[in-house]
Formats: sequence, C-alpha cells, structure tokens
Amino acid sequence: MDIFSSFSQPFLLAVTVTSLCFFIALFSFRRFTPSRKQHCNCASSNSDAVAVPYLNGGVSEMMEISQTPAPVVLADRRTGSSMMEELVPEITTHALSYLDYPSLCRLSMTNSLMRKAANDDNAWKALYHKDFTLEQVSVTPSNGWKAYYAATRAIVIVNTEFFNIVRDKSIQAMRRFWLNADYVKCIHATGELFSGYNSVMQSWQLIFNWEQGLNFQVRDVRARVLTDMAWVTMRTSVDIDAGPFNVTNVFEFHSGQWYMVHHHISVMTGDLE
Repeated sequence: MDIFSSFSQPFLLAVTVTSLCFFIALFSFRRFTPSRKQHCNCASSNSDAVAVPYLNGGVSEMMEISQTPAPVVLADRRTGSSMMEELVPEITTHALSYLDYPSLCRLSMTNSLMRKAANDDNAWKALYHKDFTLEQVSVTPSNGWKAYYAATRAIVIVNTEFFNIVRDKSIQAMRRFWLNADYVKCIHATGELFSGYNSVMQSWQLIFNWEQGLNFQVRDVRARVLTDMAWVTMRTSVDIDAGPFNVTNVFEFHSGQWYMVHHHISVMTGDLE
C-alpha cells in the first residue's frame, strides 16, 4: 500500500506549500545577513583602519587609512639659507624694481638679508630709470646708483622749492635760495640778463610786484648731478598768454646745501609735441 495513500490530497498540498515557504524564507535570510568579514569593517578587525570625520565637519565615517607615514620630500636647499637667498640675483633685482623709494628704504631696515638685497646697485639703477629718466643709461656714478638716486632726488626737491617760491612771490625766500656770489646769473623770459646777486634779487622783486601771480606747471624734469654741481632742465607753462617755456636751473653745493647760481627761461619755438 502506498504510504501517501493514507493522506488526503489537501493535506499533501498544505505540506508542500509549507515546505516551499520554509526554504524560501531560509534562502532569503542567508542572502541578506552580512557575513562576518563584511560586518567587521572597523578598527577592531583591521589595525590599519581608523575612524576619521568628514573634512566638512559632518558625521564620522570609518575609512581605511594606512598608518605608515608618507615619505616627506624636501627641497634640496643649502643648510641655513632662506628662500630669498636661493633666488637668482636677476630675479631679486626685478622683484625689487616694483618698489618705490620709501618702500625700498624700509625694506633695507628689516634684516641683514633684506639690507643686502635693497642695497644692490642694479636695484637702485632700475629705480632711478623708472622715477627719473632713461637718458643716463651710460652714466657710471662714482658712489653707486643708490647715492646717485639720493642726490638726484634731493636736487629735484630743491628745484620744486624754487617754483613754490615763485608762486608765493616771497623775496625773502628767494634771497636765501640763491648763492650770494657775484657770478650768479638770471635770464628771464624777456631775454634780459641780470648778473650778480644784488641785480638778480632786484629782477625778482620787480617780477613779484606784478599784480598777476605766476602759476607754473612743470613737466619733463631732467636732472644731472655731479659732486658739487647740478643742473635741471624742464618745460613749464604759466596761466598767462606767453606760451610754454624751456627752463634751465643750475645749482652749486656749499656747506651742506644746494644754492641756485643760474636761472634761464625762454619761450619755446617750433612745433610742439
């Protein structure tokens, strides 16, 4: 007799369905349960893994980061040298050429290295050509370009003071400005020559007595400085209908001060730029 003949057909169907559901459930459980290897993805299962937070400050996340430090690559530099010392001198000079006169002087007072760089003769030559003129490229100053720059800057300031005196019409300041000598000379725009200190002062007194003030506009200033003599050429214009002028001022150095010894002003002729 068949063993299944004693069971009814509905019973066998229920057993079959139950068994099928059991195997399906068992398979699903094994599939979605993480293995021990997958679950132990943390510091306890791997000594090289550490917990680090997100760089933006978010929730911490377990990441595998090697504890072996990366090799540090150092630049091949001389012991005790700074980055400034490693620069090629031409690069240093080019960098300093962007500084103005006060900045270059302040830089020289920071430390010994900056003092050496700021006193470089080529740096002052570049600054001179930038602030004054390129006309004197062939000049080789006996005391170096730094001293030549300082002397030129001083004479340009003195020359500016002369025009301030003219604007203010101060005869007392003009007396102190000129060297008291018999060889000083002054040629005004009228073409008249005045020679000697007293004669020159009288000519300025007559000019200052004019009711109309003289407001000079000065441009194209060019200075040349020697040991105890300097001359400055420039173009000027005034607020009168006399046209533009060429001006030459000559100075002598006496007792630590520059004095004017010659002034020549004449109306410009020919085509103007």
